[in-house]
Amino acid sequence: MKTVLVTGGVRGIGKSIALAFLQKGYRVCVTYSKDEENAKLVQAQGVETYKADVACEKDVVALFQTLGKVDILINNAGVSLMKQIQDTTYAEYERLFAVNVGGTFLCAREASKGMISRQSGLIVNVSSVWGEVGASCESVYSASKSAIIAFTKSLAKELGWSGIRVNCVSPGVIDTKMNARLSREEMQDVIAEIPAKRLGTGEDVAKAVLFLEENEYVTGIDLPVNGGFSIV
Repeated sequence: MKTVLVTGGVRGIGKSIALAFLQKGYRVCVTYSKDEENAKLVQAQGVETYKADVACEKDVVALFQTLGKVDILINNAGVSLMKQIQDTTYAEYERLFAVNVGGTFLCAREASKGMISRQSGLIVNVSSVWGEVGASCESVYSASKSAIIAFTKSLAKELGWSGIRVNCVSPGVIDTKMNARLSREEMQDVIAEIPAKRLGTGEDVAKAVLFLEENEYVTGIDLPVNGGFSIV
């Protein structure tokens, strides 16, 4: 049985991805940092839960030592920040990059060690439409997600010779708590800009990740999952 690790997998997009793999018969492990309540809920569904801060090197190293073999890594854990640049503190900038980029790097580094020795594996990084096109008042968040796309492409070239595929999915506006800050009017304005005329769901993203798992000749891509939101 293959083992899948989904970071930040107890709610939102991460939970949808975890449950999609669970339904396909994988051993599914997820990380969380604070959300004990949702961790218990997914655990009751058959998912293994591990408390770890992906921005902490010691936590990540210990996590992979505990898990053993990881065949598929989904780097989903992330934080957002909606602020104008002049109001953003350096501490906020550092934390956002530590989680979004640092966490992706640390988990990919640890997972790749075993994958290289086995000459097989899949890493899927979760970026964002804002990593593709940028967003006003989310410049730091956009920069972190753009870094993930570049990291994906570079790592695909680096690890491809070892039988490891590295891809990325970039969700658009997904119906999760992360977008709860938007008012109903703001949300309607956003939907009006989406050709598909609806918000995305966690299941939409999960299907994209499963596609990347199933197609063994796809590597180094950024797959937009946004209902056409990024069409220019």
